[in-house]
Amino acid sequence: MLVEKRPEQELEQRRRRGRHHGYDPDDFFGLEVEKMNPRAQVWVAVTVLALVTAGAALVLTLVPWLFWLIFVFGWMVFPAFGLLVKGIAGLSEERTELSSANGKERELLQALQREGELTPARAARETTLTVAEADRMLKELAEGGHLEVRVRGGGLFYALWEPEGAARELEDRG
Repeated sequence: MLVEKRPEQELEQRRRRGRHHGYDPDDFFGLEVEKMNPRAQVWVAVTVLALVTAGAALVLTLVPWLFWLIFVFGWMVFPAFGLLVKGIAGLSEERTELSSANGKERELLQALQREGELTPARAARETTLTVAEADRMLKELAEGGHLEVRVRGGGLFYALWEPEGAARELEDRG
């Protein structure tokens, strides 16, 4: 069974998605901007702005009687500026996310140093992390070899690695 779309259905779908008369507000010269990372957005915008500026300079110096071409192609400056601003905003958001992630890891490591060893639930109680975040971060640190994993009474305890001399002193005391 073949299902065909009626033209009015397709037009209605475009309207719902904000695409009137074949225009997509998120379309930037055929590139899918939403799928690009912020650094790529900045580079594309800077490239377009540089090409438009160079083209305008060439037209004005080499063929000044065709100055009207600047108005024809100058519209590209506006979406390029928009993409540039969007890319810069995305870069600043990435930096904020990285610094907050580093802050959470630092907070977890300080709690580990203070308490000696932690379970994910206790880490959540001692820090601003949720149990799921603490569990994920502790597992990642342990898999990376940064933490020692101890098993006691069916539970997993995470601790900072102790220097070998300190471990021997504890064994000698015990």
